Amino acid sequence: MPTEAEFQFPHLIVAGVDEVGRGPLVGGVVTAAVILDPNNPIAGLADSKKLSDKKRDLLFDEIVLKAKAFAIGRANPQEIDQLNILHATMLAMQRAVAGLNITPQHVLIDGNRVPQLAMSSQAVVKGDARVEEISAASIIAKVTRDREMEALDKEYPQFGFAKHKGYPTKLHFEMIEQHGVTTHHRKSFKPVKKALGLL
Repeated sequence: MPTEAEFQFPHLIVAGVDEVGRGPLVGGVVTAAVILDPNNPIAGLADSKKLSDKKRDLLFDEIVLKAKAFAIGRANPQEIDQLNILHATMLAMQRAVAGLNITPQHVLIDGNRVPQLAMSSQAVVKGDARVEEISAASIIAKVTRDREMEALDKEYPQFGFAKHKGYPTKLHFEMIEQHGVTTHHRKSFKPVKKALGLL
């Protein structure tokens, strides 16, 4: 069955792009670009936030196996501090698209903003729930970032990164108060600035 993108752009190679990690206080913003194979459909694609961890992990493996191409892009905390989160997200999206080993002819991006790309592109509001390519990208980005936070949790077990994934939760605030901040924290974000005495 053709994907929604193929109904709209039947003769084009379409990539879907999404990001994860704009809100956290720690770690990078992670983006993914995915080109699906219409002859190798994946059932159950949806907005990654609506899926259980187990379902996300299963779909991640299936996307990696069946997609025509996928790539991950990121911007690290230093780039986020330097550029601001919006521009860092756009940069990470550009990196994901550039990383694809098949060049898309059109790119569909979740949200209401589009990074500067070499090919035509458009923003799709709630795209992660409406366009399979974007759903797949949201799953790849979310699982990738969650795994990075789990790895960081092993390095800094006192912060509980595996639980809150770096988001500004009560537990995270308490840990910052007790232990200060790590080199992976975003120093331009208010709660981190406050902890560093920069506010």
